[in-house]
Amino acid sequence: MRVLLLVPAATLLLSSAAARAEVVEYACKVRATGQTQDVKVEVELTVPTDAQVGKEMAIGWHGTYVAGSELRAPATGLEDDLNLYAYAGISGIEKLTSATGVAAIGPIIPDAPVPLPATTVNLKTTSKNPGTGTVHAASINFGSSASDRAIECEVKNEDARTEYPLAITGTGETTSPSPSETDTKTKTPAGAADTGGGGEAGPDGRVLVGVGSLLVLASATGLVLRRRRVVAGL
Repeated sequence: MRVLLLVPAATLLLSSAAARAEVVEYACKVRATGQTQDVKVEVELTVPTDAQVGKEMAIGWHGTYVAGSELRAPATGLEDDLNLYAYAGISGIEKLTSATGVAAIGPIIPDAPVPLPATTVNLKTTSKNPGTGTVHAASINFGSSASDRAIECEVKNEDARTEYPLAITGTGETTSPSPSETDTKTKTPAGAADTGGGGEAGPDGRVLVGVGSLLVLASATGLVLRRRRVVAGL
């Protein structure tokens, strides 16, 4: 009977842990006027468990305002084609630093709260390398495009953010030298010295050079002796 009671309790604990969100504090700035606001958002990130090299993955982002700390539109309102651009930071995996997602919001009247999407936003990215790292909530922006931002919100409490584990499986990129690099590279055999002969003349090469030098010297000596005999005969 105790086992039957404990199993549902464990299930409830796991479910609540998966649904728990963290409060991320943002410093938001209206680019047109320079107006700033402090905003708090409860952000829940869902990290994939089957991420693979070369395949697009999605990190789920869901945010809700902390009561009383909503972002409000400027006095001029916000354009009709307003979007939310949410970001997640990624660390620990080579050449993988972030994921990005977008969701439509629509026009906002002056001084009204800027709503957040009711559904989960998929932040997408693709890794070129395998490895294990961590994911954390990053900035959020509002505008008609990722480059045309009306409001920018940067994380204030970076040190307090939760780091979620991320594992990517598969085979990463490999780089090898080009044929031209291989052909032009000087090779020096193990134990050989730099002889100035392209790096290929090892100990055997030095012996041949020494023998050649002796032959040249012997030939020169023979010529000198022969010349002396001729002079003596005269």
